[in-house]
Amino acid sequence: MIELTDLFWLLALAGVGGYWWQSHAVKDMALQIVRKHCADFGVQLLDETVVLRGLWLRRGEGGGLRWWRSYLFEFTATGDDRYPGSVEMLGRRLLALELAPHRLN
Repeated sequence: MIELTDLFWLLALAGVGGYWWQSHAVKDMALQIVRKHCADFGVQLLDETVVLRGLWLRRGEGGGLRWWRSYLFEFTATGDDRYPGSVEMLGRRLLALELAPHRLN
């Protein structure tokens, strides 16, 4: 027989698993957006990764709560220097993408 505490822990585990799955999908989406943006601007994304900088709840357009995520990445324009960039996502929607001022080739 399943006790109430067992059901609670099972639901908590499912919630954590669902959050991890969704977070991974949003991070992959942010990485794809950054890759395309870097290619469009003729710069190279370094390390082929984005790193989570911030996370909190924020209201979306419809008034519902969504996870706001901010990611950092590094890029180069000349191959000699590293420059920072950032991307912000609200749920699965892009809010902002910024590249630091950098030298051109």
